Amino acid sequence: MTTPVHPVVAAVTARLTERSAVTRTAYLDRIRAAADRGPARGRLACANLAHGFAAAEPADKAALRGRTKPNLAIVTSYNDMLSAHQPYGDYPPVLKQAAIRAGGLAQVAGGVPAMCDGITQGRDGMQLSLYSRDVIAMSAAIALSHDMFDGALMLGVCDKIVPGLLIGALSFGHLPTVFVPAGPMASGLPNGEKAKVRQLYAEGKVGREELLEAEAASYHSRGTCTFYGTANSNQLLMEVLGLHLPGSSFVNPGTPLREALTRAAAERAVGITRQGGDPTPVGEVVDEKAIVNACVALLASGGSTNHTLHLVAIARAAGIHLTWDDLSELSAVVPLLCRIYPNGSADINHFQAAGGIGFLVHTLLRAGLLHDDVRTIAGLGLHHYTREPVLRGEDLTWEEGPKTSLDLDVLRPADDPFAPDGGVKVLTGPLGTAVIKTSAVKPEHRVVTAPAIVFDDQHDFLEAFGAGRLDGVDFVAVVRYQGPAANGMPELHKLTPALGVLQDRGQRVAIVTDGRMSGASGKVPAAIHVTPEAAVGGPLSRVRDGDVVTVDGERGVLTVDDVFALQSRVPTGRAPEGEEWAGTGRELFAAFRATVGPADAGASVFPSYAAPTATQEAPVVQPV
Repeated sequence: MTTPVHPVVAAVTARLTERSAVTRTAYLDRIRAAADRGPARGRLACANLAHGFAAAEPADKAALRGRTKPNLAIVTSYNDMLSAHQPYGDYPPVLKQAAIRAGGLAQVAGGVPAMCDGITQGRDGMQLSLYSRDVIAMSAAIALSHDMFDGALMLGVCDKIVPGLLIGALSFGHLPTVFVPAGPMASGLPNGEKAKVRQLYAEGKVGREELLEAEAASYHSRGTCTFYGTANSNQLLMEVLGLHLPGSSFVNPGTPLREALTRAAAERAVGITRQGGDPTPVGEVVDEKAIVNACVALLASGGSTNHTLHLVAIARAAGIHLTWDDLSELSAVVPLLCRIYPNGSADINHFQAAGGIGFLVHTLLRAGLLHDDVRTIAGLGLHHYTREPVLRGEDLTWEEGPKTSLDLDVLRPADDPFAPDGGVKVLTGPLGTAVIKTSAVKPEHRVVTAPAIVFDDQHDFLEAFGAGRLDGVDFVAVVRYQGPAANGMPELHKLTPALGVLQDRGQRVAIVTDGRMSGASGKVPAAIHVTPEAAVGGPLSRVRDGDVVTVDGERGVLTVDDVFALQSRVPTGRAPEGEEWAGTGRELFAAFRATVGPADAGASVFPSYAAPTATQEAPVVQPV
């Protein structure tokens, strides 16, 4: 018996559908028209088509001349520097062979950049990180633009790569698309121990050698980092969106099961093309119910706050107008079911062992918090994702996953959660609209009222911390001019250990910023993604040292003591200008700074299919 959908989930979905009716219809009309024209290479002129198969093997050339065999585009983020993407170097031959066995073909259509936020933290390169998502979307679109393809295989894992690949795929929404994960590295140094060493280093109690040893013991091999940041949130969301094979997200690289799942992804991609008999266009899979499912899964798992940007941008690429208010309303009724670092001590491998996505989907479906009646690459119905892959000899099958958690310290059922609401909330008030991740913040730290200390650069904060100027006082660090139009909205992870040190000493501390902190915002209350941002005259540009600021993660409030004084002031500080915004490739992205939309519209440079092109305007601030 199917559980009725929770009334709040149903109401949010209904409003989302109504709000998106015009733009979603226009999007679907466009991709259905593209599908109706049939396999694209059949319309190519002879010279065009000959270019498309010139490098192919003779048998593939013969097949590509016709229209009966589906041809899959492989779009890869492979590089051999980044642990998460290094496994993809071996994938194309495996995928091609599997596609041929399934009656299709495959070609590597193109590559996309894959940068690592872990490497660029605190560096100028981090200012390109969020922009890279839209570059990846454009790169994926270029790869697909050759019109040689009947379906696609997307190879990507980490922060901006998966959202970018999906946005690019949605621009070819008539093509069936399967996302192919690479899996997490095996568990290394426990995350709690790593965090402790980081904090000791911030205090000057251990040196760089000890810190490097701890980091290297944590990030130690091929595969995704094992903490629950944006990369692993990506994998969970792709599965709940129905774009991964069931149970494939968190299988470690280099294992027989991982290899079998890679082959199965290509086989399934062939099967869901028109020629394969079960056409499943990606633009039809990513609909309003699927987007709501992704939001619910993000909240229930305590996933990365970066997805308050990425899910909005992904939805709008499919003609769906998702808002932060939708996320906030869902958060009030979606329980927190996972404790994965930084929300707990476990890593993603422990989550997988406890029951993983299969159990998470099972318990959320039973609670009526997910829509089951959605299209997926595995078939109609999200219940397919309660199953897990099993390798018996050389045969890959799917069997029902666990119906009880195997570790209640890591993963809980919906009727016995860690917390009654989701781990992500929206804050509003005279300082703008922001996001806070409360799942890792202890209840006694979720409300902070203290004088502001204002910084226009994260390095100024770290300098003040190092000099002892932040010792012994309660404060709210206002780190501004970090938004998408200012400097690309970098993540500010480097501030987390220092803030944690001060909080552990008994100080009441919080951070308010128009930048990002991702899934690693940790135990200190952080009002992030503040919009309108300071660079466009948002209220943060008028905050001064000593203004009493309240960050209230319980009531969802972000306010300042004297609203009318704030409104009467002229902005101070500024975003980087001229030569300050040059070097490390940043000058190449000036056009992005000039055109990027606000955080609550996805911080995208693309005109939205779901709403007029977003412009950031500073509001008239009103008292709460």
